[in-house]
Amino acid sequence: METIITNSKARHEYHIEETYEAGIVLSGTEVKSLRAGKGQIRDAFARVENDEVWLYNAHIAEYSHGNTANHQPKAPRKLLLHKREIRKLFGTVAVKGKALVPLSFYWKNGKVKVQLAVGQGKGIADKRETLKKRDSDRELQQAIMRRR
Repeated sequence: METIITNSKARHEYHIEETYEAGIVLSGTEVKSLRAGKGQIRDAFARVENDEVWLYNAHIAEYSHGNTANHQPKAPRKLLLHKREIRKLFGTVAVKGKALVPLSFYWKNGKVKVQLAVGQGKGIADKRETLKKRDSDRELQQAIMRRR
């Protein structure tokens, strides 16, 4: 499992509750662009619509050697999940404050997969608490390393 791109903002903005592995429908130029590492999912989110899951605002740059059949960088992309997973996601995301966010794109058996997470939005106080905890953990690790 080789990671292509990650969403660094997702774990800062959301309490991650569940994760799912989803396939994604891509064209050839999108796959080639991802192979070159030209993607960004920082502002991306997913929605359940008509028993299908769609990924929005995922930016996959146009392929540099593409011709007139090149893809649109921010086009909505269909995610592939089992029907029971889609139904479960629909029920979970219907709760106020929950969102579907992509955590990463990665390769699995030659196919691009998306790690999709159900997240509860964090408030400002929660974000500050996370930063404080991260800082204290870092200081603790540095103190341990100095002692050695």
